[in-house]
Amino acid sequence: MKTIETIHALRTALKSRCQGTIGFVPTMGYLHQGHLSLVERAKQECDTVVMSIFVNPLQFGPGEDLDRYPRDLKRDQALAEAAGVDFLFHPSVSEMYPTEPLTQVHVEKVTERLCGASRPGHFAGVATVVTKLFHIVAPDRAYFGMKDAQQVAVIEQMVHDLHFPVTIVPCPTVREPDGLALSSRNVYLSPEEREQALVINRTLREVEQKWTQGHFTSADELAQFVRERIQTAPLADIDYAEVLTYPRLEKPGAAWKEQRLIVAVAVRFGKTRLIDNVLLDGRGEKSCSEQ
Repeated sequence: MKTIETIHALRTALKSRCQGTIGFVPTMGYLHQGHLSLVERAKQECDTVVMSIFVNPLQFGPGEDLDRYPRDLKRDQALAEAAGVDFLFHPSVSEMYPTEPLTQVHVEKVTERLCGASRPGHFAGVATVVTKLFHIVAPDRAYFGMKDAQQVAVIEQMVHDLHFPVTIVPCPTVREPDGLALSSRNVYLSPEEREQALVINRTLREVEQKWTQGHFTSADELAQFVRERIQTAPLADIDYAEVLTYPRLEKPGAAWKEQRLIVAVAVRFGKTRLIDNVLLDGRGEKSCSEQ
């Protein structure tokens, strides 16, 4: 594996190396098994695998955890190499943004709810850096985890609207043995917060069961059920708990049971904000996008 820090060097390396397909796994580092599962999928489908590690300041708002976001490059390099990454792209902020960016990519509608509502500007930062990375790497396929299903929806919409020559590959959420969705931010949780955070996955699993049994009479009732269950954890501070169509992220219509739905939550435990979701299809079954 080669670690590369400049755009020019990465483009040069890819031109000289790559004769087949390029798979791309963009990350902010502090790798866990969720990231590595994306690499595994990319290796199965592509000839060369590129991973990026870049903590993108554009997607962090005032007061968010940019400065304290966990970083450990040597650890990440060892994990990436063991997983079979060919090129690890680790640019500096000045390499990615040599001057103040006057151009940003804004995706409308699908960014206006969920994390987009509670983190203004977040998805413009995501769409902008992913656009830059796609131009730099020129991948054939790019791999994203469904834990952040809204991010996947935003990127898929951007790729569709702007005719990017890349296939977006959504991959299942990877979880701890106890069900907590893997996240680089999990290291912030105290033991008590970590234990109480399990209420998120328990609630989503209960939603799945009740959905297949036809328990809910409306999307609002479903969302209220989620809120009430999560609030049984004393340390849980709900940012949102919503039921929307997927991937358009709109309020479900009258035929809501026939639509593909996402049950999405964001919950704070102390200073740590966790997101999770489950997708339900129109037949009352769990979607294959989640495991």
